[in-house]
Amino acid sequence: MSDVYSIVLGGIHAATKRFEASATRVAQDPHADLAAEFVDQKLAELAFKANVVVLKTANQMSKALLDILV
Repeated sequence: MSDVYSIVLGGIHAATKRFEASATRVAQDPHADLAAEFVDQKLAELAFKANVVVLKTANQMSKALLDILV
């Protein structure tokens, strides 16, 4: 189960970095492609949310397993 948590945390970290990189490009480059950056930021947001859902599901599964065993 710890593999799931490390994968999820890696995904959350990657999504956060992707969003930050896009935001930095928009802030620093006056000629940035705003449409492409918006799409990139939305994709990062969706990836972050998906990883959070996986984390919640893993927690629920762990709880269910402990309930069965105890």
